[in-house]
Amino acid sequence: MTDDDCGLLTVRLRISGTVQGVWYRGWAVETARVLGVGGWVRNRADGTVEALVHGSETAVEKMIAACRSGPPAARVSDVTCHPATAGGEELAGGFRQRPTE
Repeated sequence: MTDDDCGLLTVRLRISGTVQGVWYRGWAVETARVLGVGGWVRNRADGTVEALVHGSETAVEKMIAACRSGPPAARVSDVTCHPATAGGEELAGGFRQRPTE
């Protein structure tokens, strides 16, 4: 999962449970900004939330841990994490919300 060229980590998360309609995406954007990670978050048509997270290993691990709880109204049942790659376009502009897919 580590990008050996620059010591950064990129992962794709899939968050399941009661995670739509509970301000999960807005919370994720705020949390990512505090942690200094880049990427994006979006709702999925199947009711899950998907996120691409890129940054230092420590910051990415903190974001993964935070996603296991989410905002107060969320009820997270599972977070799956897979190694990912990301182009500059996906990471430009910090961490942001993307449209539902």
